[in-house]
Amino acid sequence: MKYVGQSDYQHSTTPKIGVLLTNLGTPEAPTAKALRPYLKQFLWDPRVVEVPRPIWWLILNGIILNTRPKRSAEAYREVWNERGSPLLAHLEDQVAGVAERLNSSYGDQFVVRGAMRYGTPAIGAVLSEMFDAGIQKLVVLPLYPQYGGPTTGSTFDEISADLTRRRWLPAFRFISAYHDDPRYIGAMAESIRAHWAEHGRAQKLVLSYHGMPKRYLVEGDPYHCQCHKTSRLIGEALGLADGDMMTTFQSRFGREEWLQPYTDETLQSLPAQGVSEVQVVCPGFSADCLETIEEIGMENRDTFMEAGGTRYEYIPCLNADAGHLDALTALITDELQGWLGQEHDADVTARLARDLGAAQ
Repeated sequence: MKYVGQSDYQHSTTPKIGVLLTNLGTPEAPTAKALRPYLKQFLWDPRVVEVPRPIWWLILNGIILNTRPKRSAEAYREVWNERGSPLLAHLEDQVAGVAERLNSSYGDQFVVRGAMRYGTPAIGAVLSEMFDAGIQKLVVLPLYPQYGGPTTGSTFDEISADLTRRRWLPAFRFISAYHDDPRYIGAMAESIRAHWAEHGRAQKLVLSYHGMPKRYLVEGDPYHCQCHKTSRLIGEALGLADGDMMTTFQSRFGREEWLQPYTDETLQSLPAQGVSEVQVVCPGFSADCLETIEEIGMENRDTFMEAGGTRYEYIPCLNADAGHLDALTALITDELQGWLGQEHDADVTARLARDLGAAQ
């Protein structure tokens, strides 16, 4: 194996700290042609679909990639905007906001970038750019609050695979989850409060998370439990009773059982139970994308209203909201202890002590 090195490295180069924010991915265009390679990369990941490879190769290449790209392209066209993919646009804004906060607090020692696990900008290409810019230390924050093997785990696999090829490895830190971080919970609660202040409260708040095969939970994936903990903490921050809110799971794929209750089936059944007003929020998504804008904001709205609902509101993701950017920057800063110098680390320790005291 030939390892990737930097033959033109200059010892006078000031070492930088790399901060990499990642999300799931997006096709380059809302077309069947662009969707096919994107879906092939995504659905071939063994973390995403845990089916024996020979069997899955036949299903994926013989059926799915011949039918799904066209249907998915139609959905992507519904959410594409003047900046292109909304998920990529939000990631760019999040990267800019975090970079501004880090450089404002600690000076110009950071290289902050964003990458997608599938599609572009690809993790490997972005890491190469960061190493060329002189990073010797690296913090990776996958923008999934709750850990899941198909999301956070897959991101770690891709980072590891890239580093395995490199001759010179950086000091490395990886943030695997922040589902119960008080700053993230606070940002979520404040976003919901802001929506209530403008629109009032509906009968029920539905917290919808991306689904996962139930089998993954049975085999030890913590995602389901972390989603429920996030919901509980948001409910406590908002002062909600159990009957005021509920947790559901969306976006199932295939025939096997996924985490329940299913968002679409729940919304279809609520009007018959006397719940005609709902507000839906997606705490497992750090940025609005196809699954929130089209599936929750459009498709599930139609499902609820056609079932007899009278009021349906989707509360957007945190995206590049200032409170969200503050929370993400704080998460990263926590990981920088020992890398910023004694004075900065003392400031971080003091702030953490204040946060802990406030939480108690």
